[in-house]
Amino acid sequence: MKQPAFTPIDPDFPDLFQREVEKGSVKVIYFDTEQYPDLKESNGAVTAIIDKGRSGQFMVFANGDQVRTDRIIAYNGKPGPAYDEYDAYALAPLTCKAGYDDEC
Repeated sequence: MKQPAFTPIDPDFPDLFQREVEKGSVKVIYFDTEQYPDLKESNGAVTAIIDKGRSGQFMVFANGDQVRTDRIIAYNGKPGPAYDEYDAYALAPLTCKAGYDDEC
């Protein structure tokens, strides 16, 4: 499955992310941009939150990880911008479609 293009996030999230960065350590769970919908995790000190224009906004960790902010499912245990997408993906097998596009 192809990774979706960058989706602008709610304008409150950068401020919320910055508050977590100021605490010293951030743990994020996010959709992998290379092998969507695989999940990945990064944690530790965040050195910056940068905007790469059309490529999106990224949370840059001291260990070198760069996480696209619109792909963050949870940060320090709080729902992130991609939480609703993750929730819908996780619950798809419980619907009558079981994740398929066919009608019920």
